[in-house]
Amino acid sequence: MKKIILSLSIAFTLSANAQTTSQESKMIDLPGSDLKIKLIKLPEGSFQMGNNASDHSNEKPAKNVSVSGFWMGAFEITHDQFNVFYKDDNTSQGSGVDAVTRPTAQYIDLSWNMGKDGGYPVNSMSVDAAMMFCRWLYSKTGVFFRLPSEAEWEYACRAGSKTNYYFGNDAAQLKQYAWFSANSKGKYQKVGQKKPNAWGLYDMLGNVAEWTLDQYDAEYFNKINDGAKDPIIQPKSRYPRSIRGGSYENEPLDLIVSSRHFSEVSWNKRDPQIPKSRWWLTDGAFAGFRIVQPIVQPSAEEAEKFYKLYLGN
Repeated sequence: MKKIILSLSIAFTLSANAQTTSQESKMIDLPGSDLKIKLIKLPEGSFQMGNNASDHSNEKPAKNVSVSGFWMGAFEITHDQFNVFYKDDNTSQGSGVDAVTRPTAQYIDLSWNMGKDGGYPVNSMSVDAAMMFCRWLYSKTGVFFRLPSEAEWEYACRAGSKTNYYFGNDAAQLKQYAWFSANSKGKYQKVGQKKPNAWGLYDMLGNVAEWTLDQYDAEYFNKINDGAKDPIIQPKSRYPRSIRGGSYENEPLDLIVSSRHFSEVSWNKRDPQIPKSRWWLTDGAFAGFRIVQPIVQPSAEEAEKFYKLYLGN
């Protein structure tokens, strides 16, 4: 398959310390509703990915990485937004993920009474469901959307910083920026209530964890080259997949920008269906997502090949 994530011609290297900047933003209409999704434009750039000081071997050795420019959702996708896709009468109710289909019904309410309407992040999402939302949005708008790669996610989260958190190293400040074990009361909260990072992205840490494109690989940093451009570990199986940012359940150490998490079969162990749902996670209430739109858009043929690849496992 031809490479989808294309590069821009002008290089942009981040400064040593994060600075609050006024990033270009835009609102996209969510077809079939009066809702919109806010996107922030992130420039092509280079940064050091990973953490050589970490106690976790899966975060090192840190590598210098560059990524192409892209637009990213300022907020995690909410229940309200996802439900436009779920309730779209022009999609078919189906159990497979081989076409633009609507997710199968949940056999119980997988929000677990944490909140739905009014800006709560959609949760209990499988990576397939998150990607199908992106594919549906592409089918409605003609604009290509997807999940971020691990490299793109960390680049966006850091927003030019080199510290443990995008606001510095002091975990005592985390309550100003994230919902996590100490302040969430054991549940996710409405998006956008905490301070954003320097690029205007909210809830990058905590609230719900966010799916990425990559197959999780503990040896990621031993498999990518220093100076890699748009690195990605393409998925070959459903598990494990990479998920970033930590959630409302996690401790501060799990919310460090470089922390890498991965999906497990146990996240769906209570699903009584045979076969188990590819849409919902009965034991993954903390799993959500946000979307990206590459600045350089793929052709229609490339887009379909991309979705087929990432929904074929």
